[in-house]
Amino acid sequence: MLAGIAAELRGALGILAKRDVQIPARHLSVNAGAGGAVDRPAALGDDCAAIPDGDGYLLLAAEGIWPAFLEGDPRFAGYSAVMVNISDICAMGGRPIAVVDVVWGTSAGALEPVWEGMVAASRAYGVPIVGGHTSARSPYNALAVAIAGRARRLITSFAARPGDVLVAAIDLRGAMHAEHPFWNASTGADPARLRGDLEILPALAEAGLCDAGKDISMGGVVGTLLMLLETSGAGAVLDLEAIPRPREARDLCDLSITRWLLAFPSYGFLLSVRPEAAGEVLAAFARRGIASAAVGTVDGSRRLTLQAGGERQTLWDLAAEPLTGFAGEGAR
Repeated sequence: MLAGIAAELRGALGILAKRDVQIPARHLSVNAGAGGAVDRPAALGDDCAAIPDGDGYLLLAAEGIWPAFLEGDPRFAGYSAVMVNISDICAMGGRPIAVVDVVWGTSAGALEPVWEGMVAASRAYGVPIVGGHTSARSPYNALAVAIAGRARRLITSFAARPGDVLVAAIDLRGAMHAEHPFWNASTGADPARLRGDLEILPALAEAGLCDAGKDISMGGVVGTLLMLLETSGAGAVLDLEAIPRPREARDLCDLSITRWLLAFPSYGFLLSVRPEAAGEVLAAFARRGIASAAVGTVDGSRRLTLQAGGERQTLWDLAAEPLTGFAGEGAR
């Protein structure tokens, strides 16, 4: 059974698409160009660029929306474009400041639901849209959103260490999108609760309880963990049975475990936590009604090993096969 799950995960679009990141990784590598090292103020491969600024960090990030999603559900695509950028900021221990957008549409009518969704998310999360670019004279529809934020202390993709406990936190108070691998726990939620739930991440960072992790993005828990391990130069054993999941993923055939493992949750974070802090981290999510669990351990193997039903199966050997091409010092 586990071998079949591993094969399905390895061939999933959400994970294979991460390999496209090898293109910018190659161009932005320290050896790029005739001039040698590229002068840059931030490490590459994280959820946001973290630029040292005064007593903290300026955070910058951007996300493009999958074209099929934009065509099939333009309002939720607009909402999600803002939401996922906010998640990126919070995943790094930051608080969002404002977003800007780039929207192309075939007509004014095509842009209306996209803008309705973006404004709804902006209001729900209390993050203003302050500018960007809009055109209704395009031969296609396209959407990207960028965000700025600030952090006092960082949660990064480069700090997972052997011996860490992997903690997955996912808001299960939602439902799966009818067509796309998105778990929507946001559009029907109280805005005050949404904002309070996201505050957990900077609070953990500022309390010194967590310095490593990522938000669960396209590619789900598995794809996100692979990226975290690659940039940290580490490996891990992931217990599939421990991952928080909705009842449908346990009892109903219409939501398989692999579909859940690849889903993008509206609120989902994967943290690499020192063992002595794991209890406090889990308690912080529990106080907000967020499902969380210890789902594995970090090791030095540079392999992601899946565990379930008494079986173990290597999913990916990062030493032999890079995923994004962005690797921290521990992988060199």
